[in-house]
Amino acid sequence: MEAKAQISLEFMIIIGFFLFLFTAFFIAIQYNMEDEIFKNRNLAVKQTASFVQNEINLASKASEGYSRVFNIPVKINGMDYDINIVNEMVYLRAGNGKHSIALPVQAVQGDLVIGENRIKKEEGVVYVN
Repeated sequence: MEAKAQISLEFMIIIGFFLFLFTAFFIAIQYNMEDEIFKNRNLAVKQTASFVQNEINLASKASEGYSRVFNIPVKINGMDYDINIVNEMVYLRAGNGKHSIALPVQAVQGDLVIGENRIKKEEGVVYVN
């Protein structure tokens, strides 16, 4: 009877050990996935802000009468966000508060909206919306 009890105890120890390994492996994978998601969202925020910066720089360097419509996405990788132009800087802040960026731009009159934006250059001044 003692041998059966010892075998069942050893079996439980082995099962516990493998359960521990599986849990540790799962936690490590989860941590790496969260890190990748963070990096991807950070990159998407940077790309969106750079896109707006490039549109404004293009308009400021263009000839008189330049006009164009461009779209700013409603969400970035599933995140809500705010985008503004303040003191010659494009500010983009994600709704979760973990991602933000500020990029310098030329002086612009008006403000950005999420969705469709019209940019134009009249009398040397760049207007948005």
